[in-house]
Amino acid sequence: MANDDVVDARDRRRYEITADGKVAGFAEYILTDELVTFTHTEIDPAFEGRGLGGALVRAALDDVRSRGLKVLPLCPFVKGWIQRHRDYADLVYGSAE
Repeated sequence: MANDDVVDARDRRRYEITADGKVAGFAEYILTDELVTFTHTEIDPAFEGRGLGGALVRAALDDVRSRGLKVLPLCPFVKGWIQRHRDYADLVYGSAE
């Protein structure tokens, strides 16, 4: 996945992943002072099956962690990803620290 890149497109309130020079997917969010609420994640069907959704969520959550924020995963994809990757569970709003 060396050609993939994730950026926080703050003006569009979403993290975007690019592949092959194109935006391949995004994770939309709502940002408040201490919380990032993920509302929707989508990968373009042309890029499905390449692990981009997981790479996108991992990079987004790593960024959230680096900023000292918490996550409210309303998006089923983000919620499921966190459940499968318990080392990110501490980011969830309301979790024991």
